[in-house]
Amino acid sequence: MEISGAGRFEVRISAADVGKRVSVRRLSKRETPGEKFTDTVGVLASWDDGVLLITQRDGQTVHIPESTVVAGKVIPAAPARRRGPSATYEELAHVSSRGWRPVESERLGEWELRAAGGFTRRANSVLPLGDPGLPLDAALDTVRRWYEARGLPAYVQTATGAAGTQELLCAELERRGWVRETSAELWIGALAPVADRAETAEVVLSREADETWLARYQRSGVSDVALRVLSGGPSVWFATVPGESGGGPAAIGRCVVDGRWAGFGAVEVDPALRRRGLATDVMTALARQALAEGASAGWLQVESDNGDGRALYTELGFAPHHAYHHYRELRPGQDAGPAGSGGS
Repeated sequence: MEISGAGRFEVRISAADVGKRVSVRRLSKRETPGEKFTDTVGVLASWDDGVLLITQRDGQTVHIPESTVVAGKVIPAAPARRRGPSATYEELAHVSSRGWRPVESERLGEWELRAAGGFTRRANSVLPLGDPGLPLDAALDTVRRWYEARGLPAYVQTATGAAGTQELLCAELERRGWVRETSAELWIGALAPVADRAETAEVVLSREADETWLARYQRSGVSDVALRVLSGGPSVWFATVPGESGGGPAAIGRCVVDGRWAGFGAVEVDPALRRRGLATDVMTALARQALAEGASAGWLQVESDNGDGRALYTELGFAPHHAYHHYRELRPGQDAGPAGSGGS
């Protein structure tokens, strides 16, 4: 909100501020007393035909008729984290991509086209970091043909909510009929506080995802392609908490060490043994191994509806850095599906 010295609201933004982070106050559609206005904070993605499009931190887009705007201003970028490691979006995008490598990839300018037989969207989507070297429509045509040749749907992975993320690209994709099919968050935190915790259960570390580990992994029927993705990365470790004799593991996890970063994933616990600290034991063992290899910071990906996971990672000192999304082109007759849900 911006209020003049005379106490009046002022609109201090224009179409020239597209791409900047703004705060906009508009007249509310609701008639509830005391709720005359609604405030929206995010990146001004476009201002066309009398409508402002603002992309919020979580990737949600808000369309605001210009006629309803009563105040607006450009605001500074989101403040840097006050604790834990610092990182740019681009650094984390590269690190997380190296930690979940596709079977096949190809460059399109500064974009990377990735494919792995359809095993997870992250390994079967475009990572658009920079300029594709073509106008956007031509680049998307190339993307579409590349994935069609492999019998795969075309996905574009974008991010929002941090400096250097892709709110403008999200808006351009939506303008062209692409839909946001899934969303999740990338969290970061310091490794030392995790590694310093006392383990309460035996955790076995291995360089391979053996049959015992795969028996607990949530994705049944893991193919050879999936195993290549799981095993890919600079320095990969698999953690297993043995179960009772003859049974599957009590808990598992995966970690990829890459320079100063350690990426955690596939932390899963036998449903009958949850809330006993086994996930923490897995994280602790993997963090200690990562520290021994010179890492100091950790990253992980968590979906918005994973309440237990979010509670665990908050307790371990992790916090959200940015949101990421997978966009799919909606063709005639296709169902858009629920945005923000499903695996990635």
